Amino acid sequence: MASHLDLEEQEQLDQLKAFWKQWGNLITWVLTLVLAAYAGWMGWNWWQRDQAAKAAAMYEELDRAVQAGDADRAGAVFGDLKERYARTGYAAQGALQTAKLQFDKGQADKARASLAWVTENGSEDEYRELARLRLAGLQLDAKQYDEAAKTLDGIKSADFAALVADRRGDLAMLQGKPEQARAEYQKALAAMDKAVDYRRLIEAKLAALGVATEEPKTAAAK
Repeated sequence: MASHLDLEEQEQLDQLKAFWKQWGNLITWVLTLVLAAYAGWMGWNWWQRDQAAKAAAMYEELDRAVQAGDADRAGAVFGDLKERYARTGYAAQGALQTAKLQFDKGQADKARASLAWVTENGSEDEYRELARLRLAGLQLDAKQYDEAAKTLDGIKSADFAALVADRRGDLAMLQGKPEQARAEYQKALAAMDKAVDYRRLIEAKLAALGVATEEPKTAAAK
């Protein structure tokens, strides 16, 4: 009986050796690749967390500069932030904040540059679209009408459709095209939620063009 078991064990051992001889190298390579991929994935996650933590600390420094109204300091910190952590959401948010402060402090050229950076490098579509909308407004202020039109053309999100139409209406007015402006303002009003207070401004623009909005008509009828 013991001899029989020994023979079975030897046969199984021989089969295992044959199997490993045929497939051992492949199994070893597969295991090595799996372990390497896992290690790489863990390393990538750690790197991302490390980058996010460092970017967050720098963003806090930028936010303090913004709260203090120090445009030069905010611009300097933003410069470091975009250089080191350009692909983080903190860089895009920092650019938007910096641009607003720069504009408020009379640094319109720098504000446009900060917003332009977001349109090209923002980590998310929403940041890029918002930056384009704000940039177009600053371009209108600077009488850069062709540039503003191109910037507005780059906004594709339906979420910004009403505000884009409003900006296009402003552009048409500045170019002396009241009919086109009227059409854009009406488009903006139709696309905007009725609960949004900004509608009042668009209604005022239409009223200045001699267009009565739906609300006044309804009140008159009553």
